[in-house]
Amino acid sequence: MGFKIIKPGMLSILQDQGRYGYRKYGVIASGPMDFFAHQAANVLVGNTEDAAVLEIALNGPSMVAQLDMLIALCGADLEADVEGRRVPLWRSFLIHKGEQLNFRYAVKGCRAYLAVHGGFAANVSMGSTSTYLRAGIGGYEGRALHAGDELKLGNARKAAANIGNLSLSGAVTPFIRPNYEDNPVVGIVWGKEADHFAKSDKAKFLTRSFTVTPQSDRMGYRLEGKPISLKRGNSHEMISEAVVPGTIQVPPSGQPILLLADCQTTGGYPRIAHVITAHLPLIAQVKPGGKLRFREVSLREAQEQLLLQAMDMRLLEAGVQAWFRDRG
Repeated sequence: MGFKIIKPGMLSILQDQGRYGYRKYGVIASGPMDFFAHQAANVLVGNTEDAAVLEIALNGPSMVAQLDMLIALCGADLEADVEGRRVPLWRSFLIHKGEQLNFRYAVKGCRAYLAVHGGFAANVSMGSTSTYLRAGIGGYEGRALHAGDELKLGNARKAAANIGNLSLSGAVTPFIRPNYEDNPVVGIVWGKEADHFAKSDKAKFLTRSFTVTPQSDRMGYRLEGKPISLKRGNSHEMISEAVVPGTIQVPPSGQPILLLADCQTTGGYPRIAHVITAHLPLIAQVKPGGKLRFREVSLREAQEQLLLQAMDMRLLEAGVQAWFRDRG
C-alpha cells in the first residue's frame, strides 16, 4: 500500500536516476528532468538517491494515503495541500492514513518531485525503474498514472517500522536550491559543429531570447526565435553522432532543439552548443511559453558549478542521515 490515485494529473510518472549502460544499444537513459529536485526529495525522506520518485508535470494529481508516511516535495510549486492545508516545499512532512494529497496547476516552475520514505515500488527494466513512455518500460507498467492506480512502497516494512519515530527531518536551504526562473539565462559550452555557423550568428545566439514552444516534451524543447544560419557550404544533414541531455541541435528550419532527459542517443543535425549539466534543472522548470537565453561559460566554470552542486547535496545528505541515526 501507499497512495490510491483519484485524479492522475497531466503527466505523473515514476523516475529513478536513469537507465545507464545501454546507450550503445540505442536505449535512452530517461531519469528525472530536474535531477537536483529528485535527489533532494529522496535525501529528505532518508532514501538513497536512486529510489523511484513521482515526477509531476504542470497540473498535478490527487491521491489518498493508504498508511502513515513521511514524504517530501521538491521542485515546482503546484500549490499542494493535504486536506486543505498547504504543504511545504523542500521539507519532509508526515501524511496520515486516509488523508488526501492534492496538487493544482504549477504557479512557479514546471515539475515537482514527490518522494516517500521507503521509496515507491516500480517495474525494473535493464536495472532501472525510470519510466520510458515511448517504449512502455519501467515505472508504473511503463506508463503515466491513471485514476484508480495504487502506488505501492518499495520498502513498506522499513517505512512502517520507522514511522513512529519520524517527523520533520530537515529542509533544503534556499542557498543551495537551483535559482528557478520563468525566463532563465543558462550557461553553454560550444558544440562540435559550432564552427559551422557564422561568427555573427553565434553572437546572436548568445543575445537572442528563444521561446519554449508547446511542441516540447521530455525528449526535448523546441525553441522558437530568429533562425540561426550555417555558413555557406555547410549542411544541416550530417552523419549521426552522439547527443546527450543538454545538446542543442539546429535543424534546417534554423530553430534550435534542446535535447533533454528522454533524448535519443544519436542525432544528425549540427550541434551548436551544450547546456552545462548544472543548469539542466533550470531548463526542466521552464513552462511552454517561457523564454531561454544562453551565455558562454568555460569548461572549467561548467565543471566547478557541477562540483559545487554535488557538494551541496552531500552536505544535505550528511545532515539528514545524522538525524535518522540519532532516532534509531
